[in-house]
Amino acid sequence: MSERKTKNNFENILEHIRVVEERFAEIKDANDFVKTNEGGILLDAISIRLQAIGENVKKINKRNPEIFHKHPSIDWENIIQFRDFISHQYELLNHEVIFNTCKVHIPKLKEVITSELKSLEK
Repeated sequence: MSERKTKNNFENILEHIRVVEERFAEIKDANDFVKTNEGGILLDAISIRLQAIGENVKKINKRNPEIFHKHPSIDWENIIQFRDFISHQYELLNHEVIFNTCKVHIPKLKEVITSELKSLEK
């Protein structure tokens, strides 16, 4: 049962990443998030998906923390802390941090999550 829940969490993360990538495709610069109302809407929408990614990571970490030891290139604890920050201090969220997260960290996370899902399906 625990493995099935973990697999579901990884699938959820992958779906949230897909949506983040789709919405982030319109953003070319961090300031695109703050120049227009549409940019602000994208910032909010992407942030909520990043929060959901963190929530799923948090759930996996509670059940199977050893999974993350296989992937030290990802700062799993930081993902959880970022989820908590978005949840509890959203008004302090920096659009440049969101831009960097989407540009640099999401592609790496997607690669690891895809790999982990393949290994769970064996």
